[in-house]
Amino acid sequence: MAIDPVYDPKATSVQVLRYLVAVAEQRHFGRAAQACGVSQPTLSALVARWEGACGVQVFDRSSHGVAVTPAGERVVAAARRALDAIAQVEAAAGSAVPPFFGPVRLGVIPTVAPYLLPHCGPAWEKAFPDAVLPLREATTGECLDLLDRGQIDVAILAELPGMERGRVILPLYEEPFTLAVARGHRLAKLGTAGPGDLAGERILLLDDGHCLRGQVMSACRLREDAPRAGADYRATSLETLRHLVAGGAGVSLFPVLAVPAADPRVVFLPFADSGARRRIVACWRADDGRDGAYRLLGGPIRRAIVGVGVTPL
Repeated sequence: MAIDPVYDPKATSVQVLRYLVAVAEQRHFGRAAQACGVSQPTLSALVARWEGACGVQVFDRSSHGVAVTPAGERVVAAARRALDAIAQVEAAAGSAVPPFFGPVRLGVIPTVAPYLLPHCGPAWEKAFPDAVLPLREATTGECLDLLDRGQIDVAILAELPGMERGRVILPLYEEPFTLAVARGHRLAKLGTAGPGDLAGERILLLDDGHCLRGQVMSACRLREDAPRAGADYRATSLETLRHLVAGGAGVSLFPVLAVPAADPRVVFLPFADSGARRRIVACWRADDGRDGAYRLLGGPIRRAIVGVGVTPL
């Protein structure tokens, strides 16, 4: 005698996983529904039914918006891991080729991307001719958030304390800083410069959100709350800083890879301080199953940057 299948109200579909992650990211049921290409009533009803069946409240709903509950944070994190695993299954079943078996979505910080990629891009193409490596430029905080939410696979950025929690860190290279001054500046004739030479100088910095800002402040012995002479310049790119330096607005520290081949307006001096450097790393989620493949990205980078003033690690 045939037995009718028993419906399990707790059954979790891929659709439910995607809805849970979308609501957590958007903090709004309407926007989540739009992102998923369904109506809001459909999405809301399915999420609510799943919460009821599992006996867990993933979202706090109020007139002020949607918040993820503490229990919901664990549920959403697990949903992201499940969707990532499903994506890897689909990639392996498709036309993807080794060693990555699908695209590797890269996030790179703005003070690295335009200076490193011209070196390592061709090296990656030669080493992995069939690889698909879509790129997204974002600040350190944004890269780590995108990584943790599964929206990128590998981030290339400057190492910060605590970054290793829940992530794998692959050191790539160490990069010293150089002091940029206008050609007619009093320091331009020095062979090298150090923190002691900067007394009374206006130090130009990148805006908040760029990790290089804090690294330069540390190298120059600056405090965020310390009074500074003149206008407060906060650039969003190293190119803007270079033009400000050339115009006599102040001086700044540059990573050595960002030093242009030629700029007659600016002199770049080695900065005589062993701590005036940063370590560039690649990182990815510790639970990502492509750990071994991601490590292969480091070799072409290290080979490509030999002889350009940085130290491969």
